[in-house]
Amino acid sequence: MKIFVNILIYVGLLLICAGVALPVFTGAQHALLFRIVYTTGAVMSLVGRILDRTDTPFLRVKRLLRLQIWSSVFFCVAAFFVWFSNTTQDWLAFTLAGGAVLCYVSIALPFVQKKAMAEAHDKSEK
Repeated sequence: MKIFVNILIYVGLLLICAGVALPVFTGAQHALLFRIVYTTGAVMSLVGRILDRTDTPFLRVKRLLRLQIWSSVFFCVAAFFVWFSNTTQDWLAFTLAGGAVLCYVSIALPFVQKKAMAEAHDKSEK
């Protein structure tokens, strides 16, 4: 199940990247394809993040993993604006916000996990 969830998340994020790149390389010729690809990726990443369960006892790690769900929510809000807004600033702003949150989590998570494991190891030695 964990492998399926990870595949779902990463395929969703790749579809988001492809959806963002599609208008750059094709212009406005494939607007419907762009909308479908982007929305599919956003929904897949959100479903994958929701299904991704962790059994870590560390609160900081849980908070960062929950923050990843919020990045996928930002992508889904951007997908809403892709369909129902005439300007590109709306969906692009939410896409950038989701990407920024995802970058922060991917940088902070290894440090927090390492620190939490070190604290747990120190407590177990005492």
